[in-house]
Amino acid sequence: MGMFSESVDVVCTAAGQPLKLQWAGQHYTVCAEPVRWYERRQWWAEERRAPLGTGPGLVDHEIWRIQVRADPRSAGEPLTLDLTRHIGSGRWRLLRIHDALRPQTA
Repeated sequence: MGMFSESVDVVCTAAGQPLKLQWAGQHYTVCAEPVRWYERRQWWAEERRAPLGTGPGLVDHEIWRIQVRADPRSAGEPLTLDLTRHIGSGRWRLLRIHDALRPQTA
């Protein structure tokens, strides 16, 4: 599994779920139901203070695991990615690419 942080453009449904994304000049379509959870981040390493009432987005960050295909009609294995959305800015970042689930090339 590769882990890093790279900006991605994400189009969401009205409910806020990822639907499509653009990454590294390629367009992808979500091909399975996304899964969402929250993780604690080390905010004290990045922030000087934690202003009263700023827990969501400061303490926890939203993670989405999605499966995507470059061509939604493709019969190949989907690519599995973990994304995070910054609550304050709404910006998305790619966190992980799951190698074990990445399509194999010949």
